[in-house]
Amino acid sequence: MQITINGKPEELQADTIMDVLKHKDVDPHMVAVELNTQIVERHQLETTNVREGDKVEFLFYMGGGA
Repeated sequence: MQITINGKPEELQADTIMDVLKHKDVDPHMVAVELNTQIVERHQLETTNVREGDKVEFLFYMGGGA
């Protein structure tokens, strides 16, 4: 299936957002996920399905500053 992840088309086998995170080796506690412009609640990552043509954005938490 082809989906877009952070603006780049990718071909992968995934049923849920959690599958996508595992495939990309992303810790679900360190990222917020947007699916087709809607934020996916952390408790729904394992139950939210992805479909052909979906757009997924990972929003990473970063610390820093002076």
